[in-house]
Amino acid sequence: MNTTRLKPAELADHVGEEIGVSSWIEIDQQRIDEFAHCTDDHQWIHVDVERAARESPFKATIAHGFLTLALLAPTSFDILLAGVEIKQAMNYGLEKVRFVAPVRAGKRLRNHVRIVAAEDKGNGRLLLTTENTFEIEGEDKPALVAIALVMLMS
Repeated sequence: MNTTRLKPAELADHVGEEIGVSSWIEIDQQRIDEFAHCTDDHQWIHVDVERAARESPFKATIAHGFLTLALLAPTSFDILLAGVEIKQAMNYGLEKVRFVAPVRAGKRLRNHVRIVAAEDKGNGRLLLTTENTFEIEGEDKPALVAIALVMLMS
C-alpha cells in the first residue's frame, strides 16, 4: 500500500492487503500492574514478579490477554487516521479474538492491520473489517489475532 491517504471508498480496492503497522509498545510491569488495578485481576502470573520467576512456565510475569486486546483500538486507529481521509473512527465490535502466545513483561508489541472487508453504509459511513495481528518483538508467534469492525465516518 502506498503512503498517500486513501478515501474511505478506496479501501474496498485494498481488501486482503496490510494497511499499516503500528509503532512498538512496551509492555512493562508498571503497565501490567495498572491494568490489574483497573480490572481487579491480580492473578499472581501477572503481578507477582518473584513467584512468576520461580513457578511460571514463562519464568516471568505475563500481560493479561485483555491488556493486549485493549491496545487494538489505539494502534489500529493510529494507522487508520494516518492513512485514510476520515473524520472519526469508532469501535463497532469484534468477530474473533485468539490469544496465541503470552506476552512476558518487558516485551514490545506492534499491530499489523490487514483489510478484510469494507462495506458502504451510506451517509458517509463505511464499516471496515480488519485483521489485527500483534507481533511480539523477537518471537515467532503473535500475541493476539483479532478480527475487528470499525465504523469510519467521513
